[in-house]
Amino acid sequence: MPAWLRNYRRELLPGDIGAGIIVALLMIPQGMAYAIVAGLPPIAGLYASILPPLAYALFGTSMTQSVGPQAITALLVAGVLTPLALPASPEYVMLAAQLALLTGLILFACGLLRLGFLVNYLSQPVMSGFTNGAVLLIAAGQVPSLLGLNAGQVHPTSAATGLGCILFLILARKHLQAWLCRLGLSQHVALILARTSPILILLGTALLLALPGPAELGIRLVGEVPTGLPPLGIHLAGGPWRELFVPALLLGFIVFLQSMSAAQALARKRHERLIADRELLGLGAANLAGALSGGFPVAGSISRSAVSHEAGSNTPLASLVAALLLGILLLSPTGWLALLPLPALAATIIVAVSGMFEWSSVRDAWRYDRNEAAAHLVTLAAVVALGAERGIVLGIVLSLALLIWRASHPAIVEVGRRPGGEYFRSAERQNVERLPGVIMLRIDQGLFFGNAAAVTEHSERMLQQRPELRHIVLLLSAVNDIDLTAAQALIELNRTLGLQGVKLHLTEAKAPVLDR
Repeated sequence: MPAWLRNYRRELLPGDIGAGIIVALLMIPQGMAYAIVAGLPPIAGLYASILPPLAYALFGTSMTQSVGPQAITALLVAGVLTPLALPASPEYVMLAAQLALLTGLILFACGLLRLGFLVNYLSQPVMSGFTNGAVLLIAAGQVPSLLGLNAGQVHPTSAATGLGCILFLILARKHLQAWLCRLGLSQHVALILARTSPILILLGTALLLALPGPAELGIRLVGEVPTGLPPLGIHLAGGPWRELFVPALLLGFIVFLQSMSAAQALARKRHERLIADRELLGLGAANLAGALSGGFPVAGSISRSAVSHEAGSNTPLASLVAALLLGILLLSPTGWLALLPLPALAATIIVAVSGMFEWSSVRDAWRYDRNEAAAHLVTLAAVVALGAERGIVLGIVLSLALLIWRASHPAIVEVGRRPGGEYFRSAERQNVERLPGVIMLRIDQGLFFGNAAAVTEHSERMLQQRPELRHIVLLLSAVNDIDLTAAQALIELNRTLGLQGVKLHLTEAKAPVLDR
């Protein structure tokens, strides 16, 4: 039994029930919409919203994380499976479940092996570039449904419906809370209603289109939605497991990264502590549950988690309440879900993902480090041009390349003594005293095979620029370790300098370095 359930208190129940109801209302349009993004029937989104939150609640450590269909995860699923099968076909649905199974197994295994630290190896600019590129891909993919495109022709009624829904949702996001507050509602209730505006717009358009008859207007609808809970089980034989393994590995990495980002933001607000390895177990269990219940890979949702927090959730019981309500929904007549118009559903997707676009990320990266900004832009362009799967692979390569480049270019700073003092500071930044024939270089990084050559080359370059030098002093106060390659490089540098009548000195070395 998880700790949150063992220590549950009765006074937490009203907040969890209220938040569960709100999240269930939000999950209906989001689940169906993201299933469409993934190339699956809309019902798959509801299937993926029932068992995964239950499984996550057993292992996860976030008290407000809402696990289920997510936009970027859905886009990755579509990118992986579209070359393998026809979207929405039975084979495609089977492959989606198999992909969720592999993703869940990989995440769960990483949790058992305590590999949570791996989330640190994708830089923020690369992740922002991937997110921004994915947002553009998702939005572009919904344009045909939004405008009712057929053979390149725009369907006027569908376009009017879709664009009208976008306008309403944008106005609701910006002004609905203020308008509701003027009507006398509390700030908290107004905020919740504003956040759940997608379900309002879907129900509203469905009711309006039902009056004259949807067939007369020619607007495409979601279509028949099966009644009943999802069948449990998964088809294991005959799957292209080898082709799915690498995509599942990448997908698991993105699921973990996105989910941790959402959970950490709320954990800081609530002064809670997350355990990365337990989160891996929780997300792995959630994807395994999704695979067994006819769903597809799931992740923690930033938007739903925020709504759950604002609605007053205290523990994962809120997610269990939401899952229970969705189960009741599927057991009741689902005919009204078939009347939901696709242009309105496309509008909810476009507005939802537009809020994920990080407009300031490129600007901030450009001001801070041009290399980081370039990594952001290259990742974004790769996602748009090559697809989400290849784009994130390129992003990971760029992150590692930046890490290697920085490690192989250590900061080597000339220092001198402050006049009248005993402190040594950068000769470039401050007025310092230099000794004739002596140069003092501070190395601000550990020395290893990747950067040892940079130190020797810099020392030799200084000697070429100042032939009068007779002593080169290396300050090793910031060097925590020296590997064998670096030690041999220093020995060779000492020999080379000695042949030129120059002495090499090492100072302020730490005990482990001296031992080496």
